Amino acid sequence: MNLLLLLDEDFLPDGTARLTGRRAQHAREVLRAEPGESLRVGHLGGLTGTGEVLENSAGVLHLRVTLTEPPPPRAGIDLLLAIPRPKALKKVLPAVASLGVDRIVLLNAARVEKSYFDSKVLDPAFVRELLIQGLEQARDTRLPEVLVRERFRPFVEDELDAFFGPQTLRLLPHPPARQSLRALGVGLAQRVVLAIGPDGGWVPFEADLLEAHGFHPFSLGPRILRVETAVPVLLGQVALLREDIAAPPTTTLT
Repeated sequence: MNLLLLLDEDFLPDGTARLTGRRAQHAREVLRAEPGESLRVGHLGGLTGTGEVLENSAGVLHLRVTLTEPPPPRAGIDLLLAIPRPKALKKVLPAVASLGVDRIVLLNAARVEKSYFDSKVLDPAFVRELLIQGLEQARDTRLPEVLVRERFRPFVEDELDAFFGPQTLRLLPHPPARQSLRALGVGLAQRVVLAIGPDGGWVPFEADLLEAHGFHPFSLGPRILRVETAVPVLLGQVALLREDIAAPPTTTLT
């Protein structure tokens, strides 16, 4: 935990914050923070800053809070993600929150087990807790928006355009494709949505429907990756391509 996230209900009328539970336990048992020391804090949905420890007793952490800094910039990336196995989803949600993803649609697909939608991992409170863990890791304060859709075709045909917008670059990592992500020309300021299939991949009908709605297929290379591996790899590739575009050209002296 690299950031103590403060909720609205943590703040007292005098502007200080009083934390209990997991966060207070972490400050006491892991950070071993003493009165007078400063901890890195952030207000969920707002600024980051420092919290001076006023009290750190059993089960209670009392802080004098100063919030002056914005959280890290957003990645400008959304995910259309065929819902993975519950154990994998427990890894993916903190990862995407820590990497600055704005919106996630967890979508049904032909190779998604229907039982996944009954998993406790999809409970809104559990999803929120996993996302918060990712924010704490990355020193971020802004939660991604998460939607769950149990019908693939109605979402793609009826909701996708309104949700992602016509200007978003739509990318489809799909093993049969041959061209690389670099060949598609990711723009520096352009929003991106990645449509990532289940471990077995999108079936041909799904891939064709996504392509018909503007998704550009590309290859990640010869290796087939599990979802929990593919998601951070893809987000990293988009970020690196943007850095390459932003970097000034180098000159060679002769």
